[in-house]
Amino acid sequence: MSHPYWNHNVHHHPEVLDAVPDGCGKALDAGCGDGLLTRKLAARAASVTGVDRSPEMIKLAREHARVPGNVTYLEADFLADGSLPEGAYDFVSAVAVVHHAPFEEAVTRLARLTAPGGRLVIVGMAANRTLLDWVISACGVPASQWHARRRGGKRGPAGMPMEDVHMSWGQIRQTARRLLPGCDFRRTLLWRYVVVWDKPGEKPGGESREGGP
Repeated sequence: MSHPYWNHNVHHHPEVLDAVPDGCGKALDAGCGDGLLTRKLAARAASVTGVDRSPEMIKLAREHARVPGNVTYLEADFLADGSLPEGAYDFVSAVAVVHHAPFEEAVTRLARLTAPGGRLVIVGMAANRTLLDWVISACGVPASQWHARRRGGKRGPAGMPMEDVHMSWGQIRQTARRLLPGCDFRRTLLWRYVVVWDKPGEKPGGESREGGP
């Protein structure tokens, strides 16, 4: 599926899609926004739920001209809504979402929503605190400009909620590894980190996972 627009979050969609396990049954896209990633996930999972607490974003998602039949959009807060059953989703994605809530609360909830043997992928942002942080971020400037030129500029849906990031790269890495033992944490050049975590337990098909990606 082609990108109708490009930005630093959309840039990481292929990485999220590549992480979807084979034979994925139910997937959840937390903080789905206008539903772009949710619609892409529909080709990788039997059913996909996109959830967002913004009524404007859910309206955009539902009004899209080509919503796959196996996609459901839900206006709700993934942190608290009881209609999202814990331990029910074989794949959970959260792109640029966890900084909109207390980090530990958000990650813990996402982990609980993930089914035993399922996979959680978080793409997020962090704040520069050290000299190394600033140097690495500076290296991303030419890469961002190059990608933006190739894709017609950096854009996104109007009305997308924005929130400042307060936790540093080091704090997020340390906390993610504590909350999600065995997770893979990677910092990318375009000012994002990617966390991939396999929840211990038996995945679809009977193969067990031990908690590493």
